[in-house]
Amino acid sequence: MRITLERSNLLKSLNHVHRVVERRNTIPILSNVLMRASGNSLDLKATDLDLEITEAVPAMVENAGATTVPAHLLYEIVRKLPDGSEVLLATTPDGGSMTVQSGRSKFSLQCLPESDFPDLTAGSFTHTFKLKASDLKMLIDRTQFAISTEETRYYLNGIFFHTIEAGGDLKLRAVATDGHRLARADVQAPSGSEGMPGIIIPRKTVGELQKLVEDPETIVTVELSDAKIRLTIGTIVMTSKLIDGTFPDYQRVIPTGNDKEMRVDCESFTKAVDRVSTISSERGRAVKLSLTDGQLLLTVNNPDSGSATEEVAVGYDSDPMEIGFNAKYLLDITAQLSGEDAIFMLADAGSPTLVRDTAGDDALYVLMPMRV
Repeated sequence: MRITLERSNLLKSLNHVHRVVERRNTIPILSNVLMRASGNSLDLKATDLDLEITEAVPAMVENAGATTVPAHLLYEIVRKLPDGSEVLLATTPDGGSMTVQSGRSKFSLQCLPESDFPDLTAGSFTHTFKLKASDLKMLIDRTQFAISTEETRYYLNGIFFHTIEAGGDLKLRAVATDGHRLARADVQAPSGSEGMPGIIIPRKTVGELQKLVEDPETIVTVELSDAKIRLTIGTIVMTSKLIDGTFPDYQRVIPTGNDKEMRVDCESFTKAVDRVSTISSERGRAVKLSLTDGQLLLTVNNPDSGSATEEVAVGYDSDPMEIGFNAKYLLDITAQLSGEDAIFMLADAGSPTLVRDTAGDDALYVLMPMRV
């Protein structure tokens, strides 16, 4: 294999694929990126056996061929080469090593044969549909913070995507929860998604997808089955296994009878919670909300370091009440709101609270209270 290509193009694609590769691998081939040159492009592929990303880069191909080289090492080399330079990649006749040459710099990397490289893309997909990148990004951004990191409840370690009838329309819905808070977001269901299986996309795949959706105008092609999903974003193809588990019935935990409404300016509320929580203990992080007519008092007590209070003007005209929340969880939710005001629907100190955005009803959040 002997090819020449622009450093900037190679770096951009390596940046997309090398992140999939785990730093520590017991299987040497999984530390490598597969490079296959043919026609006038170079295909790069990396995998961790659960997730695979491929991307095509334009290249001048003198001799077609394929090999695999250490992914993180190649990325670091290309990253340190000067801007605007061209890179020559050439394998030795025996295929044992590859030369990376640019200007006066020359590197030689050990290769492993491409025949050893695993392939994830087997199997057929039952549903295919197209989705605007901005819609996909909204669904992920609004829910991703609530994904559980608790490995024992593995079926919560991702975002649950499914279609559902809501208000006479078919919606594509994303839901994530860790048992303490729940995030839900909807977009209009794209044609072809009708009757799709409910799928749980793993946390790592979600994180990579967030980074790959750079241009909001791109149209993303989604193909899925019960066990796998493949997303095509321009020249990038991402294939991932899905979490094999049953997502809990999240509808049951969304309260419907919360009749006390608090409306508050999102920015001033966020800053006030952030300020008073400075004093909270790392472990507890509890902030108490005391509501009276038109007034909210935020209180944090930490027996080790002191206390803090702050008043915020709110729209509230129900009975006075007190309720406690984890300050970090509160801030995670308000960070997702794009409207000027946040609307809190409350019941009592022991029941889950519903949070909505005034910018629209495409997302809602549920937060469990804490004892304070």
